[in-house]
Amino acid sequence: MAAAAVPISFILLLLCESSLAFYLPGVVPRDFQSGDELQVKVNKLSSTKTQLPYVYYFLDYCKPSKIMNSAENLGEVLRGDRIENSVYVFKMRMDETCKVACRAKLTQKAAKKFKEKIDDEYRVNMILDNLPVAVPRQRKDANHALTYEHGFRVGIKSKDKKYYLNNHLSFKVMYHKDLDGDDGRIVGFEVLPSSVKHEYSEWDDKNPKLTTCNANTKIIPGSQTPQEVTPDTYVVFTYDVTFEPSEIKWASRWDTYLLMSDDQIHWFSIINSFMIVLFLSGMVAMIMMRTLYRDIANYNQLDSRDEAQEESGWKLVHGDVFRPPVNYSLLCVYVGTGVQFLGMTVVTMIFALLGFLSPSNRGGLMTAMVFLWVLMGLFAGYSSARLYKMFKGTDWKKNTLKTALFFPAIVFSIFFVLNALIWGEKSSGAVPFGTMFALVFLWFGISVPLAFVGSYLGFRKPAIEDPVKTNKIPRQIPEQAWYMQPVFVILIGGILPFGAVFIELFFILTSIWLNQFYYIFGFLFIVFIILLITCAEITIVLCYFQLCSEDYNWWWRAYLTAGSSAIYIFLYAVFYFFTKLEITKVVSGILYFGYMLIVSYAFFVLTGTIGFYACLWFVRKIYSSVKID
Repeated sequence: MAAAAVPISFILLLLCESSLAFYLPGVVPRDFQSGDELQVKVNKLSSTKTQLPYVYYFLDYCKPSKIMNSAENLGEVLRGDRIENSVYVFKMRMDETCKVACRAKLTQKAAKKFKEKIDDEYRVNMILDNLPVAVPRQRKDANHALTYEHGFRVGIKSKDKKYYLNNHLSFKVMYHKDLDGDDGRIVGFEVLPSSVKHEYSEWDDKNPKLTTCNANTKIIPGSQTPQEVTPDTYVVFTYDVTFEPSEIKWASRWDTYLLMSDDQIHWFSIINSFMIVLFLSGMVAMIMMRTLYRDIANYNQLDSRDEAQEESGWKLVHGDVFRPPVNYSLLCVYVGTGVQFLGMTVVTMIFALLGFLSPSNRGGLMTAMVFLWVLMGLFAGYSSARLYKMFKGTDWKKNTLKTALFFPAIVFSIFFVLNALIWGEKSSGAVPFGTMFALVFLWFGISVPLAFVGSYLGFRKPAIEDPVKTNKIPRQIPEQAWYMQPVFVILIGGILPFGAVFIELFFILTSIWLNQFYYIFGFLFIVFIILLITCAEITIVLCYFQLCSEDYNWWWRAYLTAGSSAIYIFLYAVFYFFTKLEITKVVSGILYFGYMLIVSYAFFVLTGTIGFYACLWFVRKIYSSVKID
């Protein structure tokens, strides 16, 4: 078995490589000639300490005569992105030195805002030709490797608690020159911020002249007196821009940004996790197959009545195993919602693997997930109705309405409260009323009708027949051992699925909360397959032990066994909060735990449904394989 696992892992490794190599940037390349105008756009101010984004012009930076918002998709709005024009305008392949952007007077209120954002370590995010600005940094380890940070800091706070503003920006634009012509494509956008207290003899708005720098002298970071943030003072914002030819091709220009994190490369971690789970799966499958075949052979050999009376184990509860559970309507609702999640997840991952949801397609991932969730309402209604009819339910319309509204209503309620808190902080992360209305329209205008269509189609089909008949009088369940108690079994069942994903979970949380790009969807797809297998197998094994101990109440326990992994997901999120994040604000903490609660709840619904369907298939399979008199 170990020998067979090696080529399998190698194939999966190649799949990961190919998914990374096949990269569709999501934007059309643009060619620029010398002298063409390059417009730098400004995005949000972001901080990993507060998790509350703000629009760039929340601070008193230089403003153009007319501020215009770029076209945004739904995902960008939900992420808090607000892309606007700026005063920073370059000419292609034309270097400029000590270019004055503007002079601004810091009022008491403006100075206070700058100090607050410096305290919270806010960063300014800019975009040029769809490339985010990056700050190069030399690592202090033995390798002295060059790494890149997202955006530049608003300013710095000295040890004597003085605040200094980064008012001078040294931009470097890298371009790849066309071999056949004079055109060039932008492949890099870097900045080195610095604080400079500019001096001048007399200010002229039309032709400003500085004594600290001019068109022939470039500012060296750290060589000038820094610009302190003090009320009622004038601050001059300046910038340099240099153009540098590069061998990097346009298709590879995002590599710099995707390698921004430190080198905690998780190739071997994922393969190791995969091998462990594969080994466990093989062991479990072998034990289950041998034991089950022996059980079925023994049961089918019991021909005489005396032997039949001595039957024990899972065959003994054949008259009760398909008895509808308590609150079967709610179970149908959760299973239908889980199918909706599963469909959304699978299709999203396929698009991501093909590169359509790469980081350069800003907001694409969020937009795809929202629309796919809405469209998958059809499958939610269908699967919920099929299960509901199997339980001999009659009020299918009420069941469908609950399927379409139950989970989204809970999530939307939490989201609305969190959004209100963000509104209170005047953050751009707050979803506008118009977008909120659009989400409600997608929910009630598309998702709910599709759920009814799917439910109607599912309920019209003949009911799923049980392999064995159900007795009219329920059988008494014998007293169970402590290790077969529902709470213990359910909590134990969630450990293995969590163990299959927790390594990848670290990188996902880092990308979400530490402002990193997540792009290794090949790894994520493998982990997702491992999760599916693990949830199915652990649920089947524990369900088998439960039936062997003559406990036939397996319906809800199958769902909760795999779904309990969500508890460990949330506990890991708590651990991550206290060990990796530096969030200090109460509102930011509430946002973190609120969003992670939604994520954990969604994970519960997804894994619970996988475990339930695996167990349903298993139970139907074994009871259709034995002779029941």
